[in-house]
Parts: sequence; C-alpha cells; structure tokens
Amino acid sequence: MTNIDDKAVGIVRAPNNRPAVRKVRVDELRSVAHSLSLAFYDDPPTRWVFPDDQRRKLLLEKVFNFYLKKLWFRHEECLTTDDYSGTAIWLPPGGWDVGPVQQVLLLPGMAIRLGFSLGRVLRAIEKLESNHPKEHHFYLPFAGVVPERQGKGIGSTLLTPVLERCDREQLPAYLEASSPLNRRLYERNGFLATEEIRFADDAPPVWRMWREPK
Repeated sequence: MTNIDDKAVGIVRAPNNRPAVRKVRVDELRSVAHSLSLAFYDDPPTRWVFPDDQRRKLLLEKVFNFYLKKLWFRHEECLTTDDYSGTAIWLPPGGWDVGPVQQVLLLPGMAIRLGFSLGRVLRAIEKLESNHPKEHHFYLPFAGVVPERQGKGIGSTLLTPVLERCDREQLPAYLEASSPLNRRLYERNGFLATEEIRFADDAPPVWRMWREPK
C-alpha cells in the first residue's frame, strides 16, 4: 500500500519489508550502473552480446553509466531502491526515440567504452528498435535486481509506481523480456507477449511485451 506523503516525493513504501522505491539522484548514477551490471551479468541475451565472462561486468557497467548520463536520467523516470538492490529505467512517451543526429553523436562515446563489442551492441539495438510500437506509451528498457535479492518481490515493487501512473493516465506500457522467468514476472503485472525475436540465429529469444492500462 502506497503512502500518499511518500508518493508526493517519489517514494513508494513497499510491503513485506521490501526496500522503498524512489527516483534516482544524479550523484547515484555510477552506483545504479554497478547494480544493473550485476543484475544483467547472467542474463541470456546479455551473455550473447558480451560473451567474454571476464569482461562482461566491466562493459555492462560502462555502457549503463554512459546511457544513464547521456539519455535516460534526464527523463526523471529512473527508479531505484535505497540499497541499490533493484533498478528500473522507465522512459515516458516519446522518450525512447533517439533521432539519427543524436545516434551519430553517441557513437564515439560508445566505441570508446565498448571496443570490439560495439558491433553486437548496435545489432541488438537495431533489432529492438526495428518494430518498436509507435503508439504513445511508457517504455521499460531495463529493470533488474541483483542476484542475491532476486525472488523477493523487488521487481514487482519497482514496476508499481509507473504502472499505477499508466492506469491513472490511461497509457499503455511496453518492454522486452529477456528470459522466461522475467516474462512470467511481467505477465503477473499485466503484460502480454506480442512477439518473439532474436538478435541473431545463435542468440536466445527476447519477447516484446505490451500492457494495456486498467
């Protein structure tokens, strides 16, 4: 149950001793990137994009920090817990669409951070954006919980503030689920799978998922 006063300042008090969810502050971007790198280290599509176990966490941390600073944080819809055990990167309607000029401007920074991994990252991005819904919606490009805190309801708690807003404002929500376990979590929160895609023939599946407002 949400505390009204907390909600006014962007905090959701979660039940069952789950950590509170709030908006990310600018001085926390590096900590949030670190948390996401842990959450996605063993994610199947991420393992395809970054197959080197020794370098995956470092590359993930670099790219998450880069995108937080350059794109995501400015929309003010990034949520985290006080202990950084979970993070949800939400983008408001239209916030996902990066124009061609900005994409070109981002490339040098991505190349510096990713090196030879840039090709697979760009291939994944191209595939994800190839059939992105055009209808106005909230988009969840990434949501993750660090391994030792998974299975405790933190993921659903991270979804709640924006999904409640979607219902109030009658806006749909969209995401891509990267594992059967994640897909079941999103289905429990009202999302339905609309398409299965793969970044390449040898890559694991990813499911496009859509949620109509209640």
